[in-house]
Amino acid sequence: MKRALLACIAGAALAAAGGASAGVEVVIACGSQGDDQSACQAGAEAWAKSTGNTVRLVAVPTDSSQQLTQYQQLFAARSSDVDVFRLDIVWPGMVAGHMVDLRPHVTDEELGRHFAPIVKALTVDGKLVALPWFTDAGLLYYRKDLLEKYGLNRPLSWPDLAEAAKAIQDRERAAGNRRMVGFVFQGKAYEGLTCNALEWIDAFNGGTVVADDGTVTVDNPRAVAAIDFAASLVGNAAPMGVLNYDEEASRGAFQSGNAVFMRNWPYAWAKAQAADSLIKDKVGVMSLPPGGPGGKSTGTLGGWNLGVSRYSTKQEAAISLVKYLTGPEEQKRRAIAYAANPTIRSLYQDPDVLKANPFMGRLEETFLNGVARPSKKTGRMYNRVSAELQTAVHGVLAGSEKAGPMLHALAGKLEKMRRAGKW
Repeated sequence: MKRALLACIAGAALAAAGGASAGVEVVIACGSQGDDQSACQAGAEAWAKSTGNTVRLVAVPTDSSQQLTQYQQLFAARSSDVDVFRLDIVWPGMVAGHMVDLRPHVTDEELGRHFAPIVKALTVDGKLVALPWFTDAGLLYYRKDLLEKYGLNRPLSWPDLAEAAKAIQDRERAAGNRRMVGFVFQGKAYEGLTCNALEWIDAFNGGTVVADDGTVTVDNPRAVAAIDFAASLVGNAAPMGVLNYDEEASRGAFQSGNAVFMRNWPYAWAKAQAADSLIKDKVGVMSLPPGGPGGKSTGTLGGWNLGVSRYSTKQEAAISLVKYLTGPEEQKRRAIAYAANPTIRSLYQDPDVLKANPFMGRLEETFLNGVARPSKKTGRMYNRVSAELQTAVHGVLAGSEKAGPMLHALAGKLEKMRRAGKW
């Protein structure tokens, strides 16, 4: 039944793709391992069969930073070797000058299907650098059984989360589980901490560090309150060890049964529900909570998108392939077969998608309210901006710095970059 459904979906999508000249080979860089590669290849080959074209996948490094370096080398050479590129959500500002503007090639209706924050992140100075393919955003995982055991509800704010996490942690430890902690997240000084920090700041209505017009906004009382709050978690509801946690370290603590709450990406759901998971059927998923009164529920946007190189000599076919792979029928197929989070809103109410992935019905609000990293405006300087933010926030979390002076100093560094014409 599932195979027949997928075949039907593919057929409908191919009928909609159309429009490409037959008999050309389109080269696509869209992933290098596991489901990334197999999912892309299946969709691309289906498009090729329908249009009479061929598709060739090229290998890319597994590390996203190395992927970007490889792409930039091709762009610098104005190479036509690759026609379609898979782009991280934080890359548009860095690669916009090398990509075809896809806006003239999609209708308002087609573009309006996707989550608006993602489309916004992919638009640079009015140019649509890529089309959304699949997405991610930060989520809150929680132990349903432990909340029920202690008569507590899901947290309505970050302070609620802190209180519940500490209360359950302490009571579980008193009952004999000395390893229990209240909350785990990505506190190591790397890109994951940038994502967490943006979520805290945006949840407290403290802005996005750098605004869409390039203004540095991080030095404000709400942002200070957000980072002060996060620092208050470490050593209390969260262990000191969280300062060295990335996604997998956080998941390891949570999936071992020794954490009440966890901030992580959607991929952690399938891991938690695996047959050998110690917390199978004990986990709930929700949007990250607001910072309190006047705050907002938010999650940092992740995910991947497809763009067409402006150096491609086969742009018509390449655009057709991108439109097919990012269209609703193919996104539905990927959601069912690979649990890839769609960028198209309607699929979060689709009964076939929800049957395959019940947790997806809870994610629409997160993607609607997601916060983008400040990469679009800062462009090639984004990595440096992110590194400065990570360093500043990590120092506050570790207790070696205070949020007010540190964010003030951070703002000064970023403002110096801006005034030097770096963005």
